[in-house]
Amino acid sequence: MEARMKNPAYVLPDVVKGVGTLSKAVASAGLPEGLLEFVALRASQINGCSACVHSHVLNARKAGESEERIAAVAVWREAPFFTDAERAALSLAEHATRIADRSGDAVPDELWNEVSGHFDEKELSAIILLLGMINMFNRLNAVVQEPAGAIW
Repeated sequence: MEARMKNPAYVLPDVVKGVGTLSKAVASAGLPEGLLEFVALRASQINGCSACVHSHVLNARKAGESEERIAAVAVWREAPFFTDAERAALSLAEHATRIADRSGDAVPDELWNEVSGHFDEKELSAIILLLGMINMFNRLNAVVQEPAGAIW
C-alpha cells in the first residue's frame, strides 16, 4: 500500500514546526505518556486511521504500557486495566472525536465534571489539544490514504 501523496503536514515545513510546538506544549503538562498515547489511540481507532493506530501502539509500548492494556483500549469500558482518571480521559476522547454523533452538548456536563475532577486545567488543556491534533492527523491520513507504518 502506498499513500496517494506525501502527508500534507510534511509538505509544508511550517506545519511540522507548529505540530512540534503543540506536541511540546502537550508534553509540558506532565501527564503520563501512556495516558496520552491511550487517548490518541482511542481517537484513532474510532476514526479508522491505520497509520495513527500503528504509531500510538508503538508509542504506548515505548512508554512502558503492557500489551494487555494496549489491546484493551478499544474496549476500555469492559476492561479492568484502567484507572478512573484514564477512563475519564478515554471517555472524553470518544466524545471529542464523535461530536457529530451527539445531539446537544458534545461533552455533557456530567463527563466534564468527571474529567475535571481528575485533571487540573493545564492537564485538561493538554488532553483537549492532543485530541484536536490527533483528530486532524486522522483526517489528513484518511484523505491521503496513509498506510500503517509508513511515516513513523
